[in-house]
Amino acid sequence: MSLAIALPQAQAQQPSTTTTAPTSTGSDSQTAFNALPGRWVRVEGGYVITIRAVDADGKLDASYANPRPLPFYSALATKDGNALRLFFELRAGGYGGSTYTLNYDATSDRLTGVYNQVVAKQRFEVTFVRAKPL
Repeated sequence: MSLAIALPQAQAQQPSTTTTAPTSTGSDSQTAFNALPGRWVRVEGGYVITIRAVDADGKLDASYANPRPLPFYSALATKDGNALRLFFELRAGGYGGSTYTLNYDATSDRLTGVYNQVVAKQRFEVTFVRAKPL
């Protein structure tokens, strides 16, 4: 028996061929990680990543919503030189190992990168903006 779930594709998404991956962690990165907690809303579709905390090793206390909450299988931040990189993997709810590989842009306070939708075998350039507190 197999279960297939069709996920709607936002029209603003563009297929991507770029690949980036987090590289290293370190306890000296904690200060840089302090910029990450918050509620991040994906411009292309309204999906939400909520980052509640980041430990010294870059492990993220985070969840995903589309629109209902789903846990991440893994969520990690790394510091590569001056760059902050984030990696999220979803295995719940029919996502089958789909991933977000994102970079934090401190100037614009945005997360940008690639969503790899493994079930549909598609990759999309994505942008998340920080939601203003209520």
